[in-house]
Amino acid sequence: MRPNRLSTLACVVMMAALVSTVPRAARAATAADLTRGSAAELNKLYARQPSAKILGQKAKGILVFPAMVKAGFMFGGQIGEGALRKNGRVVGYYNSVAASYGFQAGVQKFGYALFFMTDAALEQLDATRGFEVGVGPSLVIVDEGIGRSITSNTITSDVYAFIFDQKGLMAGAGIQGSKITRIDK
Repeated sequence: MRPNRLSTLACVVMMAALVSTVPRAARAATAADLTRGSAAELNKLYARQPSAKILGQKAKGILVFPAMVKAGFMFGGQIGEGALRKNGRVVGYYNSVAASYGFQAGVQKFGYALFFMTDAALEQLDATRGFEVGVGPSLVIVDEGIGRSITSNTITSDVYAFIFDQKGLMAGAGIQGSKITRIDK
């Protein structure tokens, strides 16, 4: 076999092996599953990150994706469903998808929450045919360092994102380039 075909075959075999390890849900998440999951994950986030609780008290809405799955080998993708919470109750359901290309390999599960701090940022979530992270309102991804410095007086961005419960074999999780679309449940 020629070297090009051998490397292509190796890539195909690796991708097939990787895809076979991706966790699959036995069934699609129901509205009740997403409602419970988003509340549970948000409460766990509040317990781990006091700054998330500060943001939650001021947020116009919080979009929680309790279980995203990301997989890739050169080409990658991620997908998950979540619930938009306003004033402590769910007002809508959304999916988040992203695709990527580059040096990557692995499978990862994680969750994330977007805290919409302004009415304009929240309105943009449904104003288009899908909210694209990185295109609209200013977004701050909160890590431990930033999280320690957030107070009710330092909240200045439109949207804050927390990534949590990262598990798996992929080096990192990101939400840049994700498209978030409202779905019926």
